[in-house]
Amino acid sequence: MRRTFRGALAALALLPALALGAPAASADSPSPSASATGGTPAPATKAGTTFLTAVNLSPGQDAKVAASTGDYLYWAFGAAEGQTPSITLGVDLAPTADRHGPQTWSVEVFDGLRRRQACTAGTQNATGAKEATSLQLSCTLREVRTWAEPWSGDPLPGTYYVRLSVTDAPQPDLGLAASVQLHVAAKGNADNAQPEGGELKAPLVPPVGGGASTAKAAAPVAEEEHWYTGWFSGWNSRWYWTIGGGFLAALAGVLGYSLTRHPRGHRPGRYGSVPPQSGAHHHHEGHAERY
Repeated sequence: MRRTFRGALAALALLPALALGAPAASADSPSPSASATGGTPAPATKAGTTFLTAVNLSPGQDAKVAASTGDYLYWAFGAAEGQTPSITLGVDLAPTADRHGPQTWSVEVFDGLRRRQACTAGTQNATGAKEATSLQLSCTLREVRTWAEPWSGDPLPGTYYVRLSVTDAPQPDLGLAASVQLHVAAKGNADNAQPEGGELKAPLVPPVGGGASTAKAAAPVAEEEHWYTGWFSGWNSRWYWTIGGGFLAALAGVLGYSLTRHPRGHRPGRYGSVPPQSGAHHHHEGHAERY
């Protein structure tokens, strides 16, 4: 009993030393939870070429892509009620020795219904001379509202699209390499939204995951099947319809002919029977008497 009691006291004496040594060992290696949740998302390296292929950006995610002069570039981001989104773009132009004149770049913002939203501040169109190496564009939208009238173009919660394009450039400069950096910021939140007597039930086209294309995000909708669905599908369905149509056309022709043709040697009853030719009968009798 004394030995067991002494062993328990020794184990209790070692516990503080073990507790002090554990943090020192874990301080050298980062915590898994901190590495998983901490930090900002990596910049997106792609851009879409249409609204349907626009690349979605997560909150706080930037974009840095290599582009060609003259291409349309599309990104998508989400905005909530009470926020005032602002977009900042930096364009690194092609080397001066390769360009033949000034270039004009433009940034536009659209909502989920493809309605162009007005910029309250910023430089939407920027022109760089032949010697310029970069351009800066920006656009600050109006505050996102909680609801709007159907006829108005007020910004509503949901997805917003950014389109960057070249509106004026010498023809030989189209296709030259360029680099674009995009940053989306938003100030305000739902607490700042002014009460306006209404509320949007659901966001307009809510964005999906960051860095993903909106074309891949939409899941295909299964078509409703009926008992005649198989008749209109298949690689050889057109042959079935051609043969069936030809058979029906031939049958209709035979029936139509049988209903409209007249029996040989007879006229329809409505015209009456054909009377005998009396003159021709006496003529034949006269010839018979002569002989």
